Amino acid sequence: MSTDRPVTIADILARSIGYLEGKGVENPRLDAELILAHALKLGRIELYTHHDRPLTEEELAAARPLVERRGKREPLAYVLGEWGFRHLVLRVDANVLVPRPETEIVVERALALIKDVEQPSVLDIGTGSGAIALSIASEHPGARVVATDISEGALGVAADNAERCGVADRVEFVRGHLTAHVNGTFDLVISNPPYVPPADWDSLQPEIRLYEPREAVVGTAQTAAVARRALPLLLPGGWLVLEVGDGQAQEVADELGSLGYADVRITNDLAGRERVVEGRWA
Repeated sequence: MSTDRPVTIADILARSIGYLEGKGVENPRLDAELILAHALKLGRIELYTHHDRPLTEEELAAARPLVERRGKREPLAYVLGEWGFRHLVLRVDANVLVPRPETEIVVERALALIKDVEQPSVLDIGTGSGAIALSIASEHPGARVVATDISEGALGVAADNAERCGVADRVEFVRGHLTAHVNGTFDLVISNPPYVPPADWDSLQPEIRLYEPREAVVGTAQTAAVARRALPLLLPGGWLVLEVGDGQAQEVADELGSLGYADVRITNDLAGRERVVEGRWA
C-alpha cells in the first residue's frame, strides 16, 4: 500500500518559501504567500487557516510555474500580472515599470497642487502603466489628463488600465518622445523620467536588470529635458512635478531655478530620501 500522502497547502507553502529563499529573493515568505494565494484563488490568511487541505494536481500545476518564475527573479508584479498603486490595482507586464511606493508621493504632491483647480489639465510624460495619470484622474474627478509614452506596448497596458479603473473617458494617450505630438496647455506637467545613470545598470537588482524595460530605467539628462519641454506647455502659474533619483534632487532643483521656475521645492519619500522636485511657471 502506498505511503505517499497528498501535498497540502502547508507543504507547498514551506517548499516555496525555501525555494525562493535559496534563490536570493528578498522577501521569500511574503512572495510565496502572495503567489500561492493568487494561484489557488485564496486569501493569504486562508493559506494558514486551511493549511492541511490537500491540493489537486490542477492547483499544483497552477502554482508551480509561478513560484519558478519568481525564483528566476522575475518581478513579483509580473508574476501576478497586477500590482497595487494608491487606490488602484493595475495590470503590469514587461512593457512597463513596476509602480513603486515612492511614486505615490509624486502623485500626492501633484494632487495637492491642483486641489483648488476645478478642472485641471494635466500632462503625464512617460506614463508607463498609467499609474500617475490614472491616479490623478481617479482622485480628482475634474481632471483631464494627457499621457504620453514612446512605447506602444506601454500605452497598450496603460489604456487597458484606464478601462479597468473607469477613467478612460478622461485620459488621452499620445505616442511620442517626451512632449512630441502633444497639443494644448496644462495646469500641471508631471513625470517620472528614467533617471538611473548608465554606469549603475550592472549593479541593479536582477528584478530590474533582467526584466524591466531598460529605456524606462536608465536615462541621461532626461529630467532636465522634461523640465525644458514643459515650459511652453504650462499655463501661467502651472506646476511641474518630477520624480528624481537618489542624490539628484538639488541638482534638478537648481536646474528648475535656472530655467525660470519659481517656488521650487524638494519633498522626501517615505524612506526619507529626496524624491520629488516641483516648481511653478510664473
